[in-house]
Amino acid sequence: MNRRLFLRTTLAATISAPAIAASYGLFEASWVKIDRPTLPLARLPKSFDGMTIAFLTDLHHGPFTTLDYVSSVVRTTLSLRPDLIVLGGDYSLLDAKYIRPCFDVLAALQAPMGMFGILGNHDYWHGLTETTEGMAAAGIAELTNRGVWLTKGSDRVRLAGVDDLWCGRSNANEALGDATRDDACLLLSHNPDFAEHLRDARVGLVLSGHTHGGQVVFPGGAPFVPSQYGQKYLRGLVQAPETLVYVSRGLGTSGVPIRLGSRPEINLITLTPG
Repeated sequence: MNRRLFLRTTLAATISAPAIAASYGLFEASWVKIDRPTLPLARLPKSFDGMTIAFLTDLHHGPFTTLDYVSSVVRTTLSLRPDLIVLGGDYSLLDAKYIRPCFDVLAALQAPMGMFGILGNHDYWHGLTETTEGMAAAGIAELTNRGVWLTKGSDRVRLAGVDDLWCGRSNANEALGDATRDDACLLLSHNPDFAEHLRDARVGLVLSGHTHGGQVVFPGGAPFVPSQYGQKYLRGLVQAPETLVYVSRGLGTSGVPIRLGSRPEINLITLTPG
């Protein structure tokens, strides 16, 4: 190869590499993975062993995440036939106009044991009233510092949720209500950092999103994780001081409309006694 051809080839590769990376990043942002973890929940009654939960979080419907994409997430979730559906907050991005259309699509979700959701920081930033009204209209029971009992015969499991750590007033004690240390308690918290402050032994498992799995991840880790604890709550099952936390990579994007090394995911969780 002569010097001129070498320089031309090198220049073309240098110019095209970022474009190729960006194109792949846009593709990966909509390449949804079905994540199927089996997670332990302390004191889970035998009748609930094998219960499935579809966990959807960080949809961020907006200029980067279309309604067609949200609809495809809904269709895929319904095809999984979960026993329960829970949503982890951050339903919109940048503008309140994206909130209600998102919930109009989410209204098609259904599960035998119901559909429940919590709030994230973006829900405060872009329209809290619109978000809570949209949740109600879609049939999503809001668990903001409150909980419900899931029952099978005489057995019960506490499903509870706390407010957003950054923008709200998180209170696990209010959410857990009359649950005792003999009960199985599953807690929803948009931000996994909440688990670092949690000292309530009743909680056996926390489900969180917020970090997007880093959204852009290189072999050495994610350059940016919106957490005070660095890479700890990047994704997957994490041991917090008092409980286990499962962190979803979520479904949408924020900041930049791409994902690299961090595919969006629907989490189909199977519970087992811990």
